[in-house]
Amino acid sequence: MNLAKISANGQITVPVEIRRQLGLKSGDKILFFQKQNGEIVVSNASAKAIRKAQAAFSGAAEEMGISSEEDVQALVDEVRYGKDQ
Repeated sequence: MNLAKISANGQITVPVEIRRQLGLKSGDKILFFQKQNGEIVVSNASAKAIRKAQAAFSGAAEEMGISSEEDVQALVDEVRYGKDQ
């Protein structure tokens, strides 16, 4: 269990153990959200955004026929240099 004190301006210092667990560094944003049971959850907003993007793209590689790093590189080359390359 970790404890943080709220300043007069409403600011808190996130304990170092929690920063490590959430992968937080200076300048990162944290997300507070409330579950249906009233519990407040804190998460790394950047990590949550990445997970959301990953979920949105889930299955896209299979749909495009991409199954290897070579396929990815071929797609990058096509976008960069056109279909003739």
